[in-house]
Amino acid sequence: MKSGLFSKSMLIPVITMIAGGAAGGLLVSTFLSGSDQPPAQIASAKQKQDTPSIVQEAAASIDQDIEIDIDTTEVLENNAEVTVAAYAPSTSDSLNEMTKTVSVSKGDTLMAVLTRAGADRTESHEAITALNEIFDPRSLKIGQDVTLYFGNTDTDQESGTAAPGLIRVSLKEDVDRQLAAVRTPGEGFTAQETILELDRKTVRAGGVIQSSLFLSAAQAGIPTKTIVDLIRIFSYDVDFQREIQPGDGFEVYFERFADEDGRVLKDGAIIWASMTLSGKEYSAYRFRTSDDGFTDYYNAQGQSIKKTLMRTPIDGARLTSGFGKRKHPTLGYTKMHRGVDFGARSGTPIMAAGNGTVEMAARNGGYGNYVRIRHNSEYKTAYAHMKNFGKGIRKGARVKQGQIIGYVGSTGRSTGPHLHYEVHRNSKQINPLSVKLPAGRKLGGKMLAAFQAHTDGIRKEVAGVELETKLASANVE
Repeated sequence: MKSGLFSKSMLIPVITMIAGGAAGGLLVSTFLSGSDQPPAQIASAKQKQDTPSIVQEAAASIDQDIEIDIDTTEVLENNAEVTVAAYAPSTSDSLNEMTKTVSVSKGDTLMAVLTRAGADRTESHEAITALNEIFDPRSLKIGQDVTLYFGNTDTDQESGTAAPGLIRVSLKEDVDRQLAAVRTPGEGFTAQETILELDRKTVRAGGVIQSSLFLSAAQAGIPTKTIVDLIRIFSYDVDFQREIQPGDGFEVYFERFADEDGRVLKDGAIIWASMTLSGKEYSAYRFRTSDDGFTDYYNAQGQSIKKTLMRTPIDGARLTSGFGKRKHPTLGYTKMHRGVDFGARSGTPIMAAGNGTVEMAARNGGYGNYVRIRHNSEYKTAYAHMKNFGKGIRKGARVKQGQIIGYVGSTGRSTGPHLHYEVHRNSKQINPLSVKLPAGRKLGGKMLAAFQAHTDGIRKEVAGVELETKLASANVE
């Protein structure tokens, strides 16, 4: 055996094992033979000629500054045969541990991710069952990393299996929330949740609309998530295709969370927002009602801004065709147009106009890729010509207002990318732009007094924060 097969750190235990075996044999032989000569003297007398070649080669391969007590590696007189055991690495868990990180791909389930990384299906199922207590595996995101740790388990030790088993699965659910399923000896997998404490700060930003709210807010450095939330908040009262004019203004006061070094890791909720459209101001305040625990947005009078349906389920689009009779662009004759069309770039997100249940999500003749949502016993909405469907959008799925259900396309009978949007009331198609939508909750009594005190505090906060018209880029993951 050549010393080059081992690192220097591994040679020392090899020499020590050999030395220990030789010294032990020396002691036994000395006492059995009745020699009066001490063992160390016997070894010293035979030092040069009887040192096993493996020890000599090993010692020669180590730097001279490492001292080795060669006296303890000698063998007995008469060239007694010495059997040297082969080096075996430690069977401790630390040396047998292995880590793998796998990124979630399109269409992946958590089971597919774990088994692709080499985990046993039974162990994977046990780990996923534990994670279910704190995490919905269906919320996996494309590109999200899942880390697996393999090592010796109690099952491996009982069965004598050499291959390490799954001992831990971890993933980052958010920048401040780490989740894991950890194997406990004799008890299987248990869920663990680690929350990173972040520093909360507030930001006030705004600007003047040049073309669309989305583009102007993005140019001001406002993060995409916050812009989308802003659009959703005002989508009940504002028609973003017809009411937005160049020169209109907007402001948003929202949360940001940073680590101890001041790096922004996460954007939080909008606390207050305002839009000024043709001189008319719309305000929205975030408020939690104590009687039911729900958090919603209310106007200055304590009226919930949420309504049954959003007026426009898409941003950054232009109205290209209204409701009523028109000459059909592909059929060439006059035909009733029972919805409205919004022209937009292919791939633009389409949002659910309200909470509800998906009745249909499939190809539907001239409508192309089509989704229909039932919101209550009276209202339904329909969306056509989609490029593709949103994640999890299928028949029977529950959707929330503002959730992405698909993307603008040109499937079916279409001359270009656009959204055909319909509102059905009692199974009859009506004009989405003129429908009277029922309002949400109106606060009163003690709840209204609590809300007014809350809004007074917010206005004072906002007045004390400088308005940013250009936010610096953040390190949001």
